[in-house]
Amino acid sequence: MKRFIILLLLSAFLSATDEVRAAYAAGNDSLGGRAARIEKGHFLPMKRRIDREINKIKSVYKGEVMIGLTASYGTIKADDTEMMLILDDINLKGSMATIKPFVGYAYRDNNVVGLRFGYENIDGELGNIALDLGEQNDLSFSMDGMSMSSSSYSWSIFHRSYMGLDQKGRIGFFAEWELMARTGTMTFSYMNGDEKKYSHSRNTGFKLNFNPGMAVYIFPNVCTTVSFGLGGLYYNKIDQSDETGEHTGRRTKSGLRLKFNIADINIGMVVHLWNKKKN
Repeated sequence: MKRFIILLLLSAFLSATDEVRAAYAAGNDSLGGRAARIEKGHFLPMKRRIDREINKIKSVYKGEVMIGLTASYGTIKADDTEMMLILDDINLKGSMATIKPFVGYAYRDNNVVGLRFGYENIDGELGNIALDLGEQNDLSFSMDGMSMSSSSYSWSIFHRSYMGLDQKGRIGFFAEWELMARTGTMTFSYMNGDEKKYSHSRNTGFKLNFNPGMAVYIFPNVCTTVSFGLGGLYYNKIDQSDETGEHTGRRTKSGLRLKFNIADINIGMVVHLWNKKKN
């Protein structure tokens, strides 16, 4: 009887082993079939599965040469200040103007590299300003006869990536990275008693800027652009001297600055010299 039970258990074990082997073989066949289906194209490759086709709409075509110009101009006067409650007798005026011609080449659809030259001029004059915090605070002072004049030149290389919004590519956004070198001079004058003093400085700097913007085609070969400076990495060096030219000091500063700059809004016009959209 015991021998019969042992034989029965051994037979059941061998039967179960055969079933496990069959299931394992079937699994291998299933994996092999899945691999075969992938090779036959039943499943999309990973590259195609994550491609969202954001470059499908073309705003700029490969081979196009772009010539453009961006400019900005702004003024400030005493009437623009919001601190009239504590500042009295303000005589302030100033202006800032920039002009930046550039040329670019589309090395592939919606991607442009280029060179840009820039000139900036800033003038400001503070005829008089007085601060009065009241008799209880016992703090008041006034300044007058100050003026500042600055001019600078810049050279930069940039890369733009466009993204079209409509099927005809008439409206689109672009993201621009710009590596810029800049040099310029600034003159600051102030009254010291009855004598006017001057201070001169030479500025040298490098910047890596991020400038997003929008492009709208008003003609097939002409578009207008609006871009906004959001800052980036920067390095500045300032050498200061007095009116006799004697060196009086030096200051350097570097860091990361990311913020919207209302003084760095540029409106431009771009002409495309070779337009493949006509072909």
